[in-house]
Amino acid sequence: MAEEKTRVDFNAPASIVERADNVAELLDISRTRLLIDALQDELDELINEEGFRTHLRDAYYDERIDFQTVNSVLGQEEAMRMKLLRASIDQEPPEPQLRAELPSDNEFYDGEVPVWRSDSEEPADDEDAESTA
Repeated sequence: MAEEKTRVDFNAPASIVERADNVAELLDISRTRLLIDALQDELDELINEEGFRTHLRDAYYDERIDFQTVNSVLGQEEAMRMKLLRASIDQEPPEPQLRAELPSDNEFYDGEVPVWRSDSEEPADDEDAESTA
């Protein structure tokens, strides 16, 4: 299915129009085809430049351009990524909520709670004291 066309009328320096006509004649294509191809190539190159992409992202996140603009320039997939990221930027992270009480140490450790000590500390229980006597 052919895409809908829009008429574009603009003024250009005569020397550029003459060069375009000469190149179009040499390639055996219309001036319109040459200009459309050149415009498409320029847009593709621009979209791949990181500076342009940064400018586009900044404009979108600052709400100077809308989703439809980003979608038309970068395509659906990239536009959706930016939309999801923008939606998450200002959100507060959820705070965990307990649905029940925390278990006691005995319940959590299933019995005796281990005691952490450094290597230089001597054991304090009677069993170790008896074995050294």
